[in-house]
Amino acid sequence: MADRVIFVCILILAGVYFYATEKLPSLEIGDPLGPKAFPRLLGILLVVTAGILLYEIVRRRKTAPASDVPSRGPADRTSYLIVGGVTIWTFLYFLVFERLGYIIATTIYLIALMAFLNRGKWTANLVTAIAFSIGSYVMFVKVLGVNLAPGILTF
Repeated sequence: MADRVIFVCILILAGVYFYATEKLPSLEIGDPLGPKAFPRLLGILLVVTAGILLYEIVRRRKTAPASDVPSRGPADRTSYLIVGGVTIWTFLYFLVFERLGYIIATTIYLIALMAFLNRGKWTANLVTAIAFSIGSYVMFVKVLGVNLAPGILTF
């Protein structure tokens, strides 16, 4: 059941992402692809990911014998709580993104998620979150020329 909830959440996220992408202003000069090309590609990849997950759900349902279907119980409630918690945490990330900036908000977001999902590996979690945040910021801002929220950092 958690797979279906994740599938629906991915589709909703892709829809919101496509809607937000269409709100980006189009420039008549410059890059022929425009500023919408990369966000559209990410939106398409979200839909492809949802399609793959749907395929896995259908395939698992067809190949699993009826006796392997788990009954609803505490594990289902735990799955809902985890998906709900991650959804709320992601919403909070979006709320503080502009104020804190990409690097700080993304680092905090990833550290919290990784601390929950990869318990007990604090050094690896911290290094991964910080390296990803700084590395992706440099790639987007310096290499691709995308403006990301600097927040409280002034560089």
